[in-house]
Amino acid sequence: MATSVEAFITSLDNRIDGIIDACTMCGRCAEVCPTPAVLEIEETAPEALATGVIDILKGAPHDEDAEAWARACCGTGHCIDVCAEGINPRFMLTMARRRLNERADIKPRRDTGREMFQWMSRGVRMLSRLQMPTDVLARLNPPMKRATSEQKLEIIFYTGCNLLKTPHIGLLCLDVLDRLNVRYEVYGGPGNCCGVLQFRLGDTENAGRQAIKTVERFQETGAAEVLAWCPTCHIQFGEIAMPSMEPSKDPIFDMNMFPVYLHRHLDKLKVFMTTPVKKKVALFEFPGSLGVTEAVTSVLSAIPGIEVVDLGLKRAGYQLSALETMPEYRARTVIEIFQAAEEQGVDSVCSVFHADHRELVSHDKAWPFDIINYMDLIGESLGIVEEDIFKRLKTMQDVDAIVASSADTIAEHGMDLDEARDAVMTYILEEQHVPIDRAAQAKLS
Repeated sequence: MATSVEAFITSLDNRIDGIIDACTMCGRCAEVCPTPAVLEIEETAPEALATGVIDILKGAPHDEDAEAWARACCGTGHCIDVCAEGINPRFMLTMARRRLNERADIKPRRDTGREMFQWMSRGVRMLSRLQMPTDVLARLNPPMKRATSEQKLEIIFYTGCNLLKTPHIGLLCLDVLDRLNVRYEVYGGPGNCCGVLQFRLGDTENAGRQAIKTVERFQETGAAEVLAWCPTCHIQFGEIAMPSMEPSKDPIFDMNMFPVYLHRHLDKLKVFMTTPVKKKVALFEFPGSLGVTEAVTSVLSAIPGIEVVDLGLKRAGYQLSALETMPEYRARTVIEIFQAAEEQGVDSVCSVFHADHRELVSHDKAWPFDIINYMDLIGESLGIVEEDIFKRLKTMQDVDAIVASSADTIAEHGMDLDEARDAVMTYILEEQHVPIDRAAQAKLS
């Protein structure tokens, strides 16, 4: 696949033109979207919201509520199947945000994107080294240059960038692929980024450059399928980047979410999931990553002894980080799910995604259930245990205790102790969206 950045941007613009031509501004997408109610603009007619978004795409004067809707879109995805014209409204709103962001000068947007990428990269580097010795880190984050394999790869397991902050989840995924005897390679980390940080700020050029480079690396392996762990990466590649790249003569790989792959191979996986896990569990789940909740529920339900409870809550978004534009709603989401799980007497609340897991585990001691990732249950049924080191560290809630606990890996990686303390404070303790104290939570619910 050979796509220039210029061709990528032209393709995106052509897709916008196609939306402008096709959209009838019927408002069906806004009608099924939960975001207007959260923003308290539900009194604005859905047709007006849709019309306003098209006006944004045209660069014309537009309705303020339409701008608020576009900026706050959290990717719930209820809109994707309702458009009679075949438009993906989630992509349409993403392009509206791009148009809005592009009204500002490029230099500060580009500088901010660079700073955000550097901040993210430092967090990934520091937290992964706090938790993993060099040999384990090399398993989950191999060197960029790979030895040529005589056997054709079946899949690429794509971690995205931030899964390395919660490495036990990624290691369990690799353990499962090993058990299934799959030929795979691992790609991820900031060197194989999807470009979403730059894209969100309207730096389409650098976002496209990153995405193109990563997709070309995938293509070079010859793997037929890429399994994404991160829903943000999956949406960025699947809805924005890859459809805007020039097709090659060879067919491009399929890209699917990891749990969807597990569900597709459930008959084979069930052969190995023989250890009973007698637990009543609930998922901390969102609708926006299409098919994921259903896949995780199906796989967990195949484990002997597991009872998966539906908490019966309607949610917006696709993971907690997608709710950044609505922080009060994000906090209420966490609290309401915990309260419902307590009322239904579950033994474990299971995160689905890594970003959620980093928030949820800090609350582990405040509630009468265990907080784990769904991969922990699959591993337990397979007889595999990978310690959740991030959870152990975060629940300490003490910088010096965390650094002392990680002394061996800090020394092995040659990390400076002051830098390690700063990383713990910045990327573990200060990353807290909901107060741990339940009395403080009650004021937010």
